[in-house]
Amino acid sequence: MEWSFIVSVALFAAVMTGTPGPNNVMLTASGANFGYVKTLPHCLGIGLGLISLILLNGAGLGVVFTNYPVVQTLLKWLGSGYLLYLAWRILSAGINKTGQDDQAKPMTCLEAVLFQYLNPKAWLMSVTAVSSFSLSGEHYWFSLLAISVIFLLIQLQTSSVWIGFGTVIRRWLSTPIAWKRFNSSMAMLTASCVLFIW
Repeated sequence: MEWSFIVSVALFAAVMTGTPGPNNVMLTASGANFGYVKTLPHCLGIGLGLISLILLNGAGLGVVFTNYPVVQTLLKWLGSGYLLYLAWRILSAGINKTGQDDQAKPMTCLEAVLFQYLNPKAWLMSVTAVSSFSLSGEHYWFSLLAISVIFLLIQLQTSSVWIGFGTVIRRWLSTPIAWKRFNSSMAMLTASCVLFIW
């Protein structure tokens, strides 16, 4: 495995996982509402979900979208609906005096894995990663595995930054009104991600 391959995949992964999108907006909101440690399962679930998408696309799942466009349309509708549901959950979170939601819970690892299948940016990342960086011939599956590992290692770093950003914001949210404004902003950003789907 050449260094040029590793560096290229790492740079692509850093740009794709480090820039704003549904995952990073939700990680920031979770970091602010629940703290760094409680958001780590969400963070890990994103990485595992991306790996599964990369491997499935490498195995030929992309052909399903080509042959059956209705599947892609269905995923768009499901993804849009779920993003709006998550935005509503963030918006309707009731914050108590300690800055914690009495009923809300951070996203679990499994929920984060499953969300990647409804996340248009995750599909874009996985399809582009496989089509751009996988090697042909006998090195194909090894290159897919390498892409997956590099993506996971980079994603854990970039996601940590977004969680950390949320925990820093938490320090400034000292009143219920400030919490409500923050959650409203995060809800609007999450809902706006639906525009990128269509």
